[in-house]
Amino acid sequence: MKYKQWQVAAPCPEGQRELEQAGLPPLLAGLLAARGVVRPEEARRLLSPGREPIPDPMLLKDMDRAVYRVRLALDREELIAVYGDYDVDGITATCLLTQFLTARDGHIIPYIPSRLGEGYGLNPEAVHALSEQGVDLIITVDCGITAVEETALANSLGIDVVITDHHACKEELPPAAAVVDPHRPDCPYPFKGLAGVGVALMLALAVAGPEERQAVFNEFCDLAAVGTVADVMPMTGANRAIVGLGLQRLDPPRRLGFASLIRYAGLEDKPVTSVAVGYTLAPRINASGRMGMAEVAVELFLTRDPARADGLAAQLCELNRERQGIEGDIFQQCVQRLEEEPQEGAIVLAGSQWHQGVVGIVASRLAEKYACPCFMICLDGGIGKGSCRSWGDINLFELLSSCSPLLENFGGHTLAAGFTVKEENIPALALALRRAVAESCNGQALPSVLEVDMAVSPQHLTVEAVEALDRLEPCGTGNPRPVFLLQGAQVHTMSQVGRGRHLKLKLESRGVTLDAIYFSSQGAELGLSPGCRVDLVFYPQINDFRGVRSVQLQVVDLRLAPSRAQLEQAIYDKYSRGDPLTCEEARFLLPERRDFVGLYRWLERQSTASAVVEDTPARIARFVARATRQREVPARTMLCLEVLEERGLISLNRRTDRIQITLCRVEHKVDLEASEIIRRLRAILEG
Repeated sequence: MKYKQWQVAAPCPEGQRELEQAGLPPLLAGLLAARGVVRPEEARRLLSPGREPIPDPMLLKDMDRAVYRVRLALDREELIAVYGDYDVDGITATCLLTQFLTARDGHIIPYIPSRLGEGYGLNPEAVHALSEQGVDLIITVDCGITAVEETALANSLGIDVVITDHHACKEELPPAAAVVDPHRPDCPYPFKGLAGVGVALMLALAVAGPEERQAVFNEFCDLAAVGTVADVMPMTGANRAIVGLGLQRLDPPRRLGFASLIRYAGLEDKPVTSVAVGYTLAPRINASGRMGMAEVAVELFLTRDPARADGLAAQLCELNRERQGIEGDIFQQCVQRLEEEPQEGAIVLAGSQWHQGVVGIVASRLAEKYACPCFMICLDGGIGKGSCRSWGDINLFELLSSCSPLLENFGGHTLAAGFTVKEENIPALALALRRAVAESCNGQALPSVLEVDMAVSPQHLTVEAVEALDRLEPCGTGNPRPVFLLQGAQVHTMSQVGRGRHLKLKLESRGVTLDAIYFSSQGAELGLSPGCRVDLVFYPQINDFRGVRSVQLQVVDLRLAPSRAQLEQAIYDKYSRGDPLTCEEARFLLPERRDFVGLYRWLERQSTASAVVEDTPARIARFVARATRQREVPARTMLCLEVLEERGLISLNRRTDRIQITLCRVEHKVDLEASEIIRRLRAILEG
């Protein structure tokens, strides 16, 4: 089990009924109601992406200055360099502005630094190289917000710089002609969640002017959608409009490069969803940058030659396979090191032979495996270049800021960031990071909680019901991919697939057979065997095999199902904590008259031999069950004892694992239905 706790959202039957009456399928209606969307009009807005208004790009701070300088460069026929980043966000942003400005007769050089040779962001060597080529204006996309010295260098060489970025700002901004970043403290733009490509799109819309904005948006929203999804930006506000309409432009694709990549990635004739972009297209585009060949992806999206596009798409797929192999090797090395020398609070690992382009993915996998933030550092000549990934609510940018005296440089987001550190400072950095994590968690263990939308019955997992969930697209932060809980499913068959890396299961639940796939998992490690029962949290998806469509469960987490006694005890514990109970749980706990009668008569018999009855709750339940010829239910027996105590019929003395019970003398008749415990349970049942 990956997560210590599965947090299942409370169902909302009333809201679900209202949504169903409005025409929504039951599974979709139940999901929306559990997420707090209970009004039909609210549901309709959510299920109609692309209708969200996009704030005026001129509201971005410095956008007026950026537009003026870009238009001036076009009018003067200056040489413009679009300077991007080597990830999907930076690549799509570079291609977007390059194509947009070229169409306006701009003289454009797209430039993305080598991940392995230059590293992230604007660098002095690149500035000098662009100066030698005669560049008059550098427009950064998805980078530049911390490039104070590099911008000053460009200015000294007679090059103006327009910064467009979406990363967190430091106190000092670069001395650029314009600095456009929604995270500037003085920026009034109402939506802060734009990706780098989203900011680049806003610049294009602003330069185009109000009359052309819609046409420009329609032309470039596919690039913006892919970059936004790949950078894991919130799928709310303007992003929902960008991605919603962008995905429509990808199905079918209008851009030659996307058409080739979709075909070579095996997505042809399949819906292009945010999941398909995030897990199939984005890794292939990213592979070019990770392997130091970002120019391959850039050319793919700029070429107008179909044969060239096919060749470049095939090359991206091959680079991705190479990346997967390198990543797997590094991951296994790290797991072995952590088994030999476990780390608490935060994982900090350094290595001199690691491929810098893939350590970020390894950091993400390790963070998930060990439920803590992970910092991977590639060493070269006494300098370490690090990539880190967060876990829980840890803000990496704030974490690195608190350790800035030990760092040469850093930047990034809440969930992912990069940094540079001297090798000699790594031990002190590791100590400082662990202290900062401990302080942010108030000394408590990092939460390992999996948020689950709702528990489902297997009968509701039909092809039609799962297909209806696609109406939630685009999914992402703020509108997550639906995740469900299936309880007590029996493992019918199990096998390792994908060269033994993945686990395939055939499950049976309430007469329904379901296929499931659990990536990067081993049945033996999980303690599974045919015939055992499991609880699993999963993403529902449609598997299309030779024209036959069926539901497949992509497992997120899995554990052996608890016994009936354990489930019943969990309900009682939930009640004892004061947590909200479902109707089913309240019905289970609510005692019948015979439960009270059987328990009280047994207590009377026992008290004749001893004034105090002492035993464990389980043994008491067993004795009462034998006497009444009912199934023993310790949780309900315990609740009966609490009701009898509340009504003054007994007194209880609770010890570690035993209970002392003393009968009280009562001269009058006692109404058990007047118990506050009973009233609470009946109120839940009555709605």
